[in-house]
Amino acid sequence: MSENQDGDPQQEGLEQVELQETFLRKAGGKFSQCLEQRKAWSNWHRSERKLGKCPRKKVEESIECGRGGKDPKESAAQQTNQKEKKPYTCLDCGKSFSQRSGLICHRRIHTGERPYKCLQCEKSFNAPSALIVHQRTHTGEKPFKCLDCGKSFSRHSALNSHGTIHTGEGPYKCLECGKSFSVPSALITHQRIHMDDKPFKCLNCGKNFSQHSGLINHRRIHVGERPYKCLHCGKSFIVTSALITHQRTHTGERPYKCLQCGKSFTESSTLIVHQRTHTGEKPFKCLDCGKSFNRSSNLTTHRRLHTGERPYKCLDCGKGYSGSSALIVHQRIHTGERPYKCLDCGKSFSRCSILIRHERIHTGEKPYKCLDCGKSFSQRTGLIKHGRTHKGENCENASTVGKASVRTHTLLDIRQST
Repeated sequence: MSENQDGDPQQEGLEQVELQETFLRKAGGKFSQCLEQRKAWSNWHRSERKLGKCPRKKVEESIECGRGGKDPKESAAQQTNQKEKKPYTCLDCGKSFSQRSGLICHRRIHTGERPYKCLQCEKSFNAPSALIVHQRTHTGEKPFKCLDCGKSFSRHSALNSHGTIHTGEGPYKCLECGKSFSVPSALITHQRIHMDDKPFKCLNCGKNFSQHSGLINHRRIHVGERPYKCLHCGKSFIVTSALITHQRTHTGERPYKCLQCGKSFTESSTLIVHQRTHTGEKPFKCLDCGKSFNRSSNLTTHRRLHTGERPYKCLDCGKGYSGSSALIVHQRIHTGERPYKCLDCGKSFSRCSILIRHERIHTGEKPYKCLDCGKSFSQRTGLIKHGRTHKGENCENASTVGKASVRTHTLLDIRQST
């Protein structure tokens, strides 16, 4: 490395004086017009000479007033024209760029060159901007903050994608269900739900996935890998998103709020599903019977009624189920687990639905109403039994009437709540 590149302050000072004299001499009568440009060139030269990039002759040529002292408006207009023209074209693929630096970075895709290396993990990148974004994975820096919920992101593009959760809008819309996305790749992935396109297959169990990342996460089920651990309670998870959602049970954070009823949720996907209770939207339709659902998972479980598939099997008694949630509830018979506790009397239950019914004893709520006499009941079974008093002792017909009354009343409840 030369002496100038080492940054000798005395030598650098002499060069600056000489450069300023050269600039003033060549500016002539246009001193006031070129004064600001002189300062800019002086600062730029200092940094470039330290890197050994800028020959002195080139600097003297560049500070000719005919080039360096142009009107700012005129320079801006020229730059706009250059961007529109995109004069720098890649000879490999034909892609054009408005700036030479853009072409240089792009060519590294073809050459495989990655000159920007992370000092912490030695990962390399073809552009300095990519390295800066990557380094945030080590520092934890998230400079882009959502003004709606306060969530921060390491990339501006991630913030833009997140913003559609609050607005419910995106430029890329699914023609099947109307869901919008901020990037086309997200729309393409989503459309596989409707097309049932799942090109990524697990070699262990044969399950297919629409995304490669989904397959990678699924494989951890077979190997038992749970790399993401909660620092509060020690619980581990297969994916980072599950850990982030779980941590909100400790913090109480519910960043996703429904604009119609004010209810908040820990996950954006839960908010999207909830909003369908207001709109009545059921975008997932069964091709066998035509029944529609507001969740894709509900459709998947429903299809098993037609196929007879019961992939979730109890290891204790061998009983099979069409959905994982049904298996989890069943296993509590063997384990004795009762995770749902009444805050009024302390009694515990194996299912959330049983707890809800029990709580009506304390609240006095009676949501099941007889359409014949107006009498209300806290449980559906109570309404069915009561229906027999109006329809005689024909249990079969009375039960049918009772069930119809319950369905009608439940539908009325849903409509009133929305």
